[in-house]
Amino acid sequence: MSTITRDDESPVTGRSPADRVSDTLPTGRARTVALISLFLASAMELIDVTIVNVALPSIEADLQATGPQLQWIIAAYPLAFAIALITGSRLGDRFGRKRLFVGGLVAFTLLSAACGAAPSAEALVLFRALQGLGAAAMVPQVLSSLQVMYAPEERGKAMGAFTALAGISTVIGPVLGAVLTDLDIAGSGWRAIFLVNVPVGLLALVAALRWIPESRSAVSPGLNPGAVAVLAAGLLAVLYPLTMGHDLGWPEWGFALMIVGAVVLAGFVRHQRRVQRAGLEPLVNLELYRGRGFAGGTAVQMLLFGALSAYFLAQTVYFQAGLGWSVLKAGLVGVPFAVATSAAAGFGVTVLALRIGRQVLQLGALVMAAGLAVMAVVVHLASVTTPWWAFVAPMVVTGVGFGLMVAPVGLFALADVPVEHAGSASGLFNTSGQLANAVGIAVIGTVFFEVVQSVGRAAPVDLFAPAFQVVLAIAAVLLLVSVAAARAVPAKVEVDTR
Repeated sequence: MSTITRDDESPVTGRSPADRVSDTLPTGRARTVALISLFLASAMELIDVTIVNVALPSIEADLQATGPQLQWIIAAYPLAFAIALITGSRLGDRFGRKRLFVGGLVAFTLLSAACGAAPSAEALVLFRALQGLGAAAMVPQVLSSLQVMYAPEERGKAMGAFTALAGISTVIGPVLGAVLTDLDIAGSGWRAIFLVNVPVGLLALVAALRWIPESRSAVSPGLNPGAVAVLAAGLLAVLYPLTMGHDLGWPEWGFALMIVGAVVLAGFVRHQRRVQRAGLEPLVNLELYRGRGFAGGTAVQMLLFGALSAYFLAQTVYFQAGLGWSVLKAGLVGVPFAVATSAAAGFGVTVLALRIGRQVLQLGALVMAAGLAVMAVVVHLASVTTPWWAFVAPMVVTGVGFGLMVAPVGLFALADVPVEHAGSASGLFNTSGQLANAVGIAVIGTVFFEVVQSVGRAAPVDLFAPAFQVVLAIAAVLLLVSVAAARAVPAKVEVDTR
């Protein structure tokens, strides 16, 4: 097929002047099938961030995993995803978004099968990290392809559907993980939470190969593989000893390695500034953080996801190891959280964000912190005979607060970003959220297991309840800090509700 290059934005197609489309654009049913393929891939990636949480006790028993290994099983995926996300976006712009999407989808699907067949905890951590790299190649192409496939007047509904799917997928992971683990299909147990991606991935692949159009940026972006390697090395040098320190008895070399990692990260920041001053394209555009809106919005998101990731980890272990609940019961009790999040997210972004502006973020943080406080009280009073419905009220309140924050925060963070930096800012914003997931699990998760060990009581509920309460307190403090951070974002923002 001939290549179509658009030098300006057409009033008919509305395509970006930076897009080169090498295939005939799909229409009608074909475009719907292509959209479904993109949505399936996005849903798999988002669900895989949280689906493993509820299966942790089953994984621990089957693979004889330690506490730090459980933390890495969760954190390896978002950490690898975050580190490679910007590079994945640039590879798609340079070599073709469909090509990268298909390659990432194939890798993600194969590595999901590898996770499902992992013979040890160490292997599962490795496969989860590689799965994150596959997701980093796949996910950035989704929104770029939507921009190519839909004209501006049609984009509102497609983007709205994508946003709704993202919200639902994020919170449904623990519920789906519980159901799949409990069903024990063909004796697969927890392995089903990864193996389910195989048929879904194959279905998305067939549709992608046939219907998703190939496109790329007319301007070939830089890749900066050296910068990616330095960033990865610095983060791992800090997070590895922090996560494994509890299990290793906090050796001196661990603290030394964390100091080295901090020095490497500081050097990375200085290098990125030099690159930018030289007029070259950095991996991380630090100039974006000079904008109070982007800096404040990114801080809010990182505080939110750092708190949420640790909350999910501690809650799962508390329900199953502390109260002795089954995997299914521990997962299904999260349904009120998921429903409340979905409802509040839609209301927050389409109604409250328009009426009260950035105060929707502050309101959400306060409501979520209140939910965590109520949860702490329930945990303090709970015993192994406490009914499941006692936890519903704090979960609903927490879910409402999360929904009010998670949907609008991106709108406020990116509101004042110049158009020419919109793609870079969006990628950096999403990367920050994934990094916060990994760091929250590593740091607050370590505190959780340290408290469990320090309690030293015989009854499981007495071991895990105090540790869960500490995590709830830390998460609430982070949310209160986010109230102050939200003051930096624009007071008002335009929301397209078409």
